[in-house]
Amino acid sequence: MTADAITSQPRVIAVIVTYNRRDLLLESLAAVQEQKRRPDAVIVIDNASADGAAAAVRAAFPAVRLVELGANYGGAGGFAFGFAQALADGADLIWAMDDDTVPEPGALAALLDARTAYPGRAPAVVASAVVWTDGRPHPMNTPRPKPFAPSSEREAAAACGCVPIRSASFVSILVDGGQCRRRGLPQADFFLWNDDFEFTTRLLRGNTGLLCPDSVVVHKTKTFGGTDVDPGGRFFYEVRNKVWTLRTPALAPLERLLYGGATVRRWVRTYAGSADRRGLRRSFARGLVAGVRTRPRPNEQVLPGSGLSAGEPGRER
Repeated sequence: MTADAITSQPRVIAVIVTYNRRDLLLESLAAVQEQKRRPDAVIVIDNASADGAAAAVRAAFPAVRLVELGANYGGAGGFAFGFAQALADGADLIWAMDDDTVPEPGALAALLDARTAYPGRAPAVVASAVVWTDGRPHPMNTPRPKPFAPSSEREAAAACGCVPIRSASFVSILVDGGQCRRRGLPQADFFLWNDDFEFTTRLLRGNTGLLCPDSVVVHKTKTFGGTDVDPGGRFFYEVRNKVWTLRTPALAPLERLLYGGATVRRWVRTYAGSADRRGLRRSFARGLVAGVRTRPRPNEQVLPGSGLSAGEPGRER
C-alpha cells in the first residue's frame, strides 16, 4: 500500500458505552481489537459502573481511551458524550455499539467496503446485521427499511450488497462524522430508548442509510425478543421519548403518521402482554404528559450533572 493510500484512509473511532456489564464489555473490546480492519482508536464511556469495569479495561486494554462519568446518564448520555469525544479527536467515521455487542472479525471492514462501494454520495449511516446468540436476526435491533424508497435508491444500495434504511440502533452503526457535526449529537436527555431512532432518523432525513448484511454482530441480550417485551417502569422513557421524536423535524409529516401508527400498535402489544398493566398505565400516562409538555434539554444542560465542566470533559485513564 502506498503512502498516499494510507493517508487517504478515513479515521475511524469506535465508541462503546458501558454500565455494569464488565465481562460483556471485555468480550466486546476483544472482538473490536480482533477486527480485520481495526478502528484507529477506541473510546469507552463508563456510566459510573459499580462492577469494576473501568479497572478491568485499564488492565486488559491499556490503549483504549476510557472516560468515566460521574453518574449514569444512560445510553443516550453516554453516546452523546462519546460522539463529542470522537469528533474532537478528529473522527471521520464513528463506529458506535453497546457494551453487549460482539462484532464478527469482518464487521467493520464490511461496513467500510459498503460505504466505499455505494455509487453515489457517501452514506450518512451504515448499519450492521444484528443477530442473537443462536444466530437468529435480533428483532430488537432490526433497522427500519426506508418507506417509499425509489427504485434508483434501492438499485444503488443493491449494487453494494445493501438495503436502504430510514433508521437504525446503536448496536453497530458507522456514522459519518461530517453529518454528525452538521446535524448534531445524540440527545442525552433521552436517557434510554429511542435515542438511536431519533438520532439516525435526524441524520438520514435527505441522506442515505444502508443495512449491510455482510457486517454481522452478535447482540448478547439476556433474552430474545423485541422492545415490546414487558418493560415495567421503563415504559415511561419509551412513551416520552417516542412522543419527543414524533414532534421533531427528524421525520417528515407522512413518516410521522406511519411511525406513529406503528408505535401505537406496539404499545398495544406491550400492554396486552404485561404482567403489571396498572403500572404500565401509570408509566404511559406519565410518559405521554412529559412528551407533550416538555422537550429534550440541550446536552450541555444534561451532561454537567455528572460533575463535568466544559473545560474538563471527563476523567480519562
